[in-house]
Amino acid sequence: MNAQTQPSTASLDARATAALLPWSALADEIEALLRQLQNSCSVSVPPRIVMPTAAGNCLFCMPATDGQVVMTKLISFTPGNARMGRPTIQGDIVVFDAATGVRQLILDGPTVTARRTAAVSLLAARRLAPRPQGALLIVGAGVQGSAHLQAFAQGLGTQEVWIHSRSASSAQRLADEARDLGLHARITDDLEEAARHCPLIVTCTPAQAVVLHEAARPDAFVCAVGAFTPQMVELDPELCRRFLHQGQIVVDTADAAHEAGDLLQAGIEVDTLPTLAAVVHQDWSRSTKPVLFKSCGWGGWDLAATRLALRQHLLRQPT
Repeated sequence: MNAQTQPSTASLDARATAALLPWSALADEIEALLRQLQNSCSVSVPPRIVMPTAAGNCLFCMPATDGQVVMTKLISFTPGNARMGRPTIQGDIVVFDAATGVRQLILDGPTVTARRTAAVSLLAARRLAPRPQGALLIVGAGVQGSAHLQAFAQGLGTQEVWIHSRSASSAQRLADEARDLGLHARITDDLEEAARHCPLIVTCTPAQAVVLHEAARPDAFVCAVGAFTPQMVELDPELCRRFLHQGQIVVDTADAAHEAGDLLQAGIEVDTLPTLAAVVHQDWSRSTKPVLFKSCGWGGWDLAATRLALRQHLLRQPT
């Protein structure tokens, strides 16, 4: 097959990509990938390439394969776009067949990033949260705030959400979205009160400054996703140290050892912390102590999302 005869590849927009990645199925696929890592050497996820571009901007290249599906995510990260109403993450995921090299699908990169990140949080909450059915506090009302709202509502059955954001309009949009999903929603400026009320907390801000100082509940589950470089931070260092000494810290992957800004700036030896893979492989019991789950991102999460999306896409094709 040459360039003239190769069939065109479906290129899906954000809506079509999201339709292929239902929340619970995506969390299940991520868990399946982690189990496959334990029992097979077919999964390969090289370290992601992060190339600085303009000041404060980066280009990410994240390849991965499970021996059957080959994918690469190529996205730009431009934090300053948020001030101008433009997306901060843009790009695509290209999917190939490992045996033939044929390009099979092109997915919307920001949609996969948002959904796989929230689905990893959902899996962590399923496994680790002392009280997974409790009220949810979302700090940061952007794309990830919306993704985590949907994931927790549909995957955990969350019924109540508190929302904190520097932007009143963003907070209102997320509250409206929550109410459309049938949730009780409250916008708050008092994070201490919200943290006392909500056992589930997700921080998903641009991670330019500390936003969460307290998680006082003994059944707290904090999922910190905003900071994914050593310079970024969302959590107060003392809060991180309290989780270390009085509760439990779990990181998404071993790559967090050089990416988890919250923990690194708290002086915590990240490479000694358990990963989500260990939680799955060892079938941990639900925690009875406060838990901090630090998520930095990994190409394997994109591989899991890609596998699910490709299966769903092929099932929908006419025979």
